[in-house]
Amino acid sequence: MNTGFLDRSVTIHGTAYPYAVYVPRDYDPSHAWPVILFLHGAGERGNDGLRSSAIGLGNAIRFAPDRFPAIVVFPQAPTETRWLGDPADAAMLALDQSMREFHGDPDRVYLTGLSMGGYGTWHLGMAHPERWAALAVVCGGLVPHPTTTSVRRSPLLPPEPADPYPFAAHGVRALPIRIFHGADDQTIPAEESRRMFAELQKEGAPDVQYVEYPGVGHDAWTRAYGDAELWKWMFAQRKGGK
Repeated sequence: MNTGFLDRSVTIHGTAYPYAVYVPRDYDPSHAWPVILFLHGAGERGNDGLRSSAIGLGNAIRFAPDRFPAIVVFPQAPTETRWLGDPADAAMLALDQSMREFHGDPDRVYLTGLSMGGYGTWHLGMAHPERWAALAVVCGGLVPHPTTTSVRRSPLLPPEPADPYPFAAHGVRALPIRIFHGADDQTIPAEESRRMFAELQKEGAPDVQYVEYPGVGHDAWTRAYGDAELWKWMFAQRKGGK
């Protein structure tokens, strides 16, 4: 059995979407494995199947693979797209294909993403709340800002001028969630994460925490994904609290 970062692809509407899938060195197909779906940021878009694992979670795995006894799926969104529409559907298809191929445990499927992928994490969290055992959102948000052209408002959210944060929080309120943001982020304002955290608290979310890093800009992912406690917490979660 090959292990490490493997190349795969799915096809939607005639378009191939490459993805990488990480398989631990000690992978054993005789038992079910937790699965993480990771959504990259804007800088990793393309069709090479490689950049999706170059920043964030991929680096964390390469640095400390023992922290990740899991199958990790790295879909790639094409240039100038977002984690909406076909790219989002391709990510879910890559997840499903990886779960079949590597015996994924449906009760231990986790969703995370950074920046544009953080927006995608809220979107897919709302779109498929029944799929996830936990979410981890890094420097993400819900609405676009003048500081970046790489994010869009999810079509699942009510149209402007309606407030999207209560709607989104209500949709994911039952999920265990960890949120991370740099206080000095000049690309995606930390207020995005602050507002989601506040609304989740209003919803009575049973397990939500927000970590804001003082003095940190947009790169909150190095500290977030490099935190061993995040992964200990995540892998302890099971869908429906089983």
